[in-house]
Amino acid sequence: MIGRIALVASILVAPSLLPAGRAAAQDVPGIEICTVEKTMERRTSCLQSNVDFLQKTISKLAADHQQKLDAARAQIEALKGTVASLQKIVDDLQAVQKKAPEDQKKAAPSTVAKDAPAAKESSPPAKEGAK
Repeated sequence: MIGRIALVASILVAPSLLPAGRAAAQDVPGIEICTVEKTMERRTSCLQSNVDFLQKTISKLAADHQQKLDAARAQIEALKGTVASLQKIVDDLQAVQKKAPEDQKKAAPSTVAKDAPAAKESSPPAKEGAK
């Protein structure tokens, strides 16, 4: 796009940069140098041809860019879906991770409670005469 604009600008600014074959061929679409035309009708026709060419070029570029934007939007929507599914997986994993220590805490006191009375029974009796 920028290259085309630079080419058009260089043609309008410096007509001597045009290849000789291109200037002679009027049926090739592109920007023509209208200042060389002597009659007003031919100059007007030349300018109208330039306007038509530029409008067609702009329309084509607009359609191309719209197509690229639509493809980018579709890709963004697909990525949003992927992010949402990944976020759900992360939330599920975090819930499981939080639940695991709680389950261990619940399981640990019941195990300790069963072991604790056995530990008291096996401890030696206190001396009664030590008062």
